Amino acid sequence: QVQLVESGGGLVQPGGSLRLSCAASGTFFSIYVMRWYRQPPGKQRELVAAITSSGSTNYAGSAEGRFTISRDNANRMVYLQMNNLNPEDTSVYYCNAHQPFTDYWGQGTQVTVSS
Repeated sequence: QVQLVESGGGLVQPGGSLRLSCAASGTFFSIYVMRWYRQPPGKQRELVAAITSSGSTNYAGSAEGRFTISRDNANRMVYLQMNNLNPEDTSVYYCNAHQPFTDYWGQGTQVTVSS
């Protein structure tokens, strides 16, 4: 079992930055692929970024060059640094821990980009 708690969301102006954090509890955190998803209002949840246990990363096209995912296995933390935010990034952001046939989700944190 893995429990995930996101934090760091809020209101930011266009062009601004936010850093989301995901705190994990439970066993074997380091073996999970950790992902950030988001769900814009009225739309389906979409993958934003992923990081493997060894640190390999992958980004959605909309996040490439602006967002950075990282993890700290020793402290069971995952981060999403988001720069140059625009209104289209407004969403609830979710942390996900993934292994084959297993997914754990956090409760989400709201990010609103508006002037």
